[in-house]
Amino acid sequence: MKFGVYIQVPFCQTKCTYCNFHTGVVSRDRYEPYASAVCRDIAQTAVSLASENCAVAVDTVYFGGGTPSLLEPMALGRILASLRDHLGLEAPKRKESAPASAAEVTLEADPETVTREKAEAWIELGFNRMSLGAQSFSDVELQAAGRMHRSADVFSANTTLHEAGFHNISLDLIAGLPHQTRESWDESVAQALIIRPEHLSIYMLEIDEGSRLGKESLAGGERYSAAEIPPDDSIAEFYDSVCARLAAADYEHYEISNWALPGMRSRHNLKYWQRHPYLGFGAGAHSFDGVKRWSNVHDSAQYLACIEQGTSPREHLETVTAGQALEEELFLGLRQLEGIDLERIEREYHVNLASRIAPLAQQGFLELNGTRLRLAADRLTVSNEVFVELLG
Repeated sequence: MKFGVYIQVPFCQTKCTYCNFHTGVVSRDRYEPYASAVCRDIAQTAVSLASENCAVAVDTVYFGGGTPSLLEPMALGRILASLRDHLGLEAPKRKESAPASAAEVTLEADPETVTREKAEAWIELGFNRMSLGAQSFSDVELQAAGRMHRSADVFSANTTLHEAGFHNISLDLIAGLPHQTRESWDESVAQALIIRPEHLSIYMLEIDEGSRLGKESLAGGERYSAAEIPPDDSIAEFYDSVCARLAAADYEHYEISNWALPGMRSRHNLKYWQRHPYLGFGAGAHSFDGVKRWSNVHDSAQYLACIEQGTSPREHLETVTAGQALEEELFLGLRQLEGIDLERIEREYHVNLASRIAPLAQQGFLELNGTRLRLAADRLTVSNEVFVELLG
């Protein structure tokens, strides 16, 4: 069985104002013990899978966070070695001879953490895809968001990665940051297109109590430039505008928040949207084996203690019911621009969804072409509302 693996590295240099992840700023002394704990977790999980007669081979790996690029290359290498030793991740190939079917191994990095020495080490370790957290090319917006890098660092990091041998780079942008205007947004998109990464992820700012910025905004406060967040209709306009610009630049819009040049879609993230199995290691990481879902404890110190004591860091273990699986098929599948095979889903889950779909199709939110059901292209900004109606 082909699994994806997600490695959570919950450490950052600073906490961005909009961040609602379980990450934090800690002493660098905690990095090495954490990496060792992840390695032990991988080994213990492999033993558990073997006892269940579950054969595992890993074909995608994604180091996310947090800021995984803060870990020393040696620590990252030990984690990859553990995956090769225990979970069947193939050894790295020379970049000039690596086949298209080689495992996809992604590392997230903040632009200011990228150096020539690190980039060359990452290539040697077997990383072949980088995800750069640019977020914006406006220094005003970056500063307000608490980011440490500036726009020039994104260009510098991209050049360094290419010179080291990376030819699969993803770039993140956020629509809706404080101080963002239509002009500054258009400029950020223009700068991204100058770089022309193989992949682009564009997210609309989330306002919730899980981040300092979100909490301040909901309270009507002004800290963290909360009063300078663009209105919802402006953020939707930013998103719609980028859809047109990226289409004109030959990017394929394959998931609500993701675009890629032909052949460069994120194989790892497709596992999530297509409900393929994946294993998560590290504090707060999630896993899915096709039947069960579980997550690890979120606190990194507690995760480390569990591993050192030989106890399981897993929590929230649940068997996915047929009803839950159907809901996941719908809202994860419809996030993909190609949509879902409605006939397959109705056959496999023994349901008839016509009464749910008809009203949304009549209102122009969903489109049914043969057996293919998809979100209407002009309704992607209200996808969550559509999902609520569909699943209700």
